[in-house]
Amino acid sequence: MAQESGFPAMVNDRLLRAARGEEVDQVPVWVMRQAGRYLPEFREVRAKHDFFTMCQTPSLSCQVTLQPLNRFPLDAAIIFSDILVIPQALGMEVEMRPGEGPVFPSPLHGPEDLSRLAPPGDACTKLQYVFDALTLTRKELKGKATLIGFSGAPWTIMAYMIEGKGSKTMSNAKGWLYKHAEASHRLLKIITEATIHYLVGQVKAGAQVLQVFESHAEHLGPQLFRDFALPYLKQICDQVKEQGEAAWPPRHSNDSVSQRGVTMP
Repeated sequence: MAQESGFPAMVNDRLLRAARGEEVDQVPVWVMRQAGRYLPEFREVRAKHDFFTMCQTPSLSCQVTLQPLNRFPLDAAIIFSDILVIPQALGMEVEMRPGEGPVFPSPLHGPEDLSRLAPPGDACTKLQYVFDALTLTRKELKGKATLIGFSGAPWTIMAYMIEGKGSKTMSNAKGWLYKHAEASHRLLKIITEATIHYLVGQVKAGAQVLQVFESHAEHLGPQLFRDFALPYLKQICDQVKEQGEAAWPPRHSNDSVSQRGVTMP
């Protein structure tokens, strides 16, 4: 694999080769949420800093990202961040409350609230801390593992922005799709544009593989998914691949998606 300017040469590109469909000597190993509370060293850092301070401080994000690799021979590092940095960059307040998880003190109540959001093209200027964390982590990895960046998918981000917190049904957000279809598409377009800028920025900062998490796809039926989720996922996939140079992950079908007969882009 060719060395990228400014970064150490890859010593272990097993995950990158697998993502491209090339033969590998063994199956690459990495774990979702591989940096977290199961590690005593993570708990030690977390006791000193609130969650978003850890996300917004490049040295802390890098430190936590690397912790699992200091213990286990993993083939990838996943940058320590959160999908809700996009709503924050768009001007919304997000708090991480103990026992509750993420909470929006002032969620979107109706289409008129879209005027509160910052222009999506400006959002990336507020996410430089993520890019700095990626660059620092990529250098600290010294080519020993692939660096993964990520974002939330538009419907999932929209659902949080409207619900204001986690929900078993996402009924308020789904209600928007029926009552405010035009405004829903406007909001999804804003999130999509911000996400494209964000992911391309991650590539430029050193991310080698990108993931887009549609965590709340299960709350949409087949037609709602085709109308309000799939087009925006495809737009992100197409435009980021066109503008960026990261290895795109293998095609995966979330079980709840594949059961709906939807083919992911």
